[in-house]
Amino acid sequence: MGLITSVARSWLLRSFKPFQFTNSFDNELDYNTVPSLGLYVHIPFCKKTCSFCPYCKQLYEKDIATTYVEALLQEIDLVCAAQQEVREVTSLYFGGGSPALLVNDIARIISQLERYFSITDGIGVELHPDDVTVDVLQKLKQAGVTRISIGMQSFDKTTLGKLGRTETDYQGLFNAVHAVLFDTVAMDFIFALDGQTFDSVRDDIDIAFANGANHIALYPFIDFAFADSGIRKMGRKNMKRLLYQISHYCEEQGYVRDSIWTFGKPGVGKYSSMTRDNYLGFGCSATTLLEDQFKINTFSTNAYIERIRSKMLPTALTIHFTKRQRMIYWTFWRLYTMRLSSGDFQNTFDTSVNRVYGFELWLGRLFGLLKRTGDGHELTPRGVFFYHYFEGYYTLSYINKMWHIMNKEDFPRALVL
Repeated sequence: MGLITSVARSWLLRSFKPFQFTNSFDNELDYNTVPSLGLYVHIPFCKKTCSFCPYCKQLYEKDIATTYVEALLQEIDLVCAAQQEVREVTSLYFGGGSPALLVNDIARIISQLERYFSITDGIGVELHPDDVTVDVLQKLKQAGVTRISIGMQSFDKTTLGKLGRTETDYQGLFNAVHAVLFDTVAMDFIFALDGQTFDSVRDDIDIAFANGANHIALYPFIDFAFADSGIRKMGRKNMKRLLYQISHYCEEQGYVRDSIWTFGKPGVGKYSSMTRDNYLGFGCSATTLLEDQFKINTFSTNAYIERIRSKMLPTALTIHFTKRQRMIYWTFWRLYTMRLSSGDFQNTFDTSVNRVYGFELWLGRLFGLLKRTGDGHELTPRGVFFYHYFEGYYTLSYINKMWHIMNKEDFPRALVL
C-alpha cells in the first residue's frame, strides 16, 4: 500500500521528497486574506466509543467536558484576537464524537465565533441516533444550526451487530426529524463490510429517504489498523459490484450525486465538511487548512486544555506546503466532488490545470476514468470506483499512520509521510 501511494506522490510532485510534518507552528495564523474560508469545531465526547470509528473521541465526563468548552472558547479568542473586523466565512461544522452531548453549549460556541465571523452558508452538526430528540433538535435550531447529519451506519441488525452498535428508537428519531425542520437532514451509512448485501444497503437508502432524510452518505468501511475493530471488509470485486449497484439505484430513484459518497434529493444543499478550500479548526484533533499550510491539534483533551491555559495554540504538527503539494491536496478533494473545474484551478493557483496535470488527465480519459465537461473533467462510474480504491490506499498509508501516532503522543516531534 505504501509503495502505491509513494509512487503516485512522487510522480505527481515530480519529487521523491515525502510530506514532512514538524512540531513547529505559528501561534498567530494569517488567515484574513484567505479566500473561501470555513470553520470546524471538534467535540470529542461520546456516551460509548465505537471500535470502528477512527476519530478523536473519549467517554463523556461532565467535569472534563465543562473545562473543555471553556478552553475551546479561549482558543477561538487566541486565534482571532488580531482580527480587525468581522469577516465572512462559508460554513461552520461541528464534528465528533457526539456534539449533542454539549447541546447546551453549542449556542455559546456559535456566539463566540460570530463575534469574529459572519457565516454565509449554514451551520452543520453531526448527531448520534440516540441524541435525535425533539428537545435536542429544537435547541440546535434555536442556536442557528441549519444542517444535521445523523450517523445511522445501518438499519440492518446484522450490520449493526458487526459494528458493535445497538438499535435505537427509530420511530422517535423519525418523529423528531419531522417535527423540527432543517435545510439538510443527512443520514450516514457504512457499506462494504464482509457479507453485506445490496438488498440491505438499498433498504437503508429507502428507509432514510422515506423518513425525513433528504441527503445520505455511504462511506466504504476502512479497517484502520490502530482501531482494532475486528471487522472484516469486503473484497475488491464484491465492493466494485456493490458500488455500481448503489450508484445505479440512486440514479434510478432520481437522487443527485454530489460527491463520491453522497446522494441527495434535487435542490437540497449537501452536508460536507471535507470539500472546503480553506478552513480554521478548533478543538482537540481539529485541523486547519490554509493556502500554504496544514496543521493538526493535539488529540489529547488534557494536553489541549493545558496548552490553551498557557496562551498557546494546541498545534501538534504542521506542514508548510510547496505549491505542488497544495495542488495535489486541492485536486484530490475536488475529485471527491467528482468534478474538476479548469477555471477553479486557474483561479486558485494562477496556472492552467492542463499545464500541471495535462498528461494525467489524458491518461484518465484514455482509461475511462474521466470525461470532459464544459469547464473541465468529471469522474466516470469507473473513475468513481478507482477513487474509492485509491482513497483506501491513501487513508491506510497516510491518515492511519498520522492518527496512530497522534493517539499515542500528545505532541510528536515530527512525522514523515
